Amino acid sequence: MGKRIFFFLLTNILVMTTIVIVWTLITTFTSVNGSFQTGGPGLGIDYGSLMIFSILVGFAGSFISLAMSRWMAKMMMKVKVLDPNGQLSAEERAVVEKVHRFSRTAGLMHMPEVGIYQSPEVNAFATGPSKKRSLVAVSSGLLHAMDEDAVEGVIAHEVAHVANGDMVTMTLLQGVVNTFVVFFSRIAAIIVSRFVRDELRWIVQFAAIIIFQILFSILGSIVVSAYSRHREYHADRGGADLAGRDKMAHALRSLKSYVKVASVNDRSDDSAIQTMKINSKGGLITLFSTHPDLDDRIKRLEQM
Repeated sequence: MGKRIFFFLLTNILVMTTIVIVWTLITTFTSVNGSFQTGGPGLGIDYGSLMIFSILVGFAGSFISLAMSRWMAKMMMKVKVLDPNGQLSAEERAVVEKVHRFSRTAGLMHMPEVGIYQSPEVNAFATGPSKKRSLVAVSSGLLHAMDEDAVEGVIAHEVAHVANGDMVTMTLLQGVVNTFVVFFSRIAAIIVSRFVRDELRWIVQFAAIIIFQILFSILGSIVVSAYSRHREYHADRGGADLAGRDKMAHALRSLKSYVKVASVNDRSDDSAIQTMKINSKGGLITLFSTHPDLDDRIKRLEQM
């Protein structure tokens, strides 16, 4: 559920920061006298060149993040990829069969990789750079906590994400956000560097670029999260088309029931419980939520 966006945003911030650090170090010193350059008159900014640079870096960071998304998910979650032709348990084979059945129904020409990762959290996610190279993974906690119909609803929802091409459209949006992040972070850094002595200016500007970029990236994730919430409704509808509306609604109600139980038994050090609080209501944190409130999702699904 939220894992797909979390991995993408995390990878994007890391890639973007790395690109800017390397590029800034390369271009910070001139070949003439080794002094730090901020440009000519005024703020010393060539806005046209800066915009081109921002677009190149922004979309490079976004597409590199997309290319790495499946690998990152496997590595960080320790996903066990299930070979359809290999030795599988009855539970594993059932998961593969569900993913492949829904994928064929959705018209996918290439079957996604299927994986299971060991975690008590009730979760699943779909990721990958394209429909041809996608991954659908479920947690062991989901398989143990939910009944057959609910599991089918969750898997159908994730396959719908793949069929809808959500990761690619998310990448394009992230590229636009990245462009503005790079552009305005460098302008803000140059402004800040004007308030310090010349001998410290390059250090301050370099540090400010990194700080402002991370800060603006976090703010930009509000836009990405809002789009993600919008796409969740579409994935719910896609899941309902694949598995049936009753199973999709049952999956959401099962998740809601689990969240309630998890909240009652909440412990501050229980990361699995905290993961399920992606649907918490109220407060500023909802701006960063990648998923809409479960009650609203159920209501919209029932109105289909």
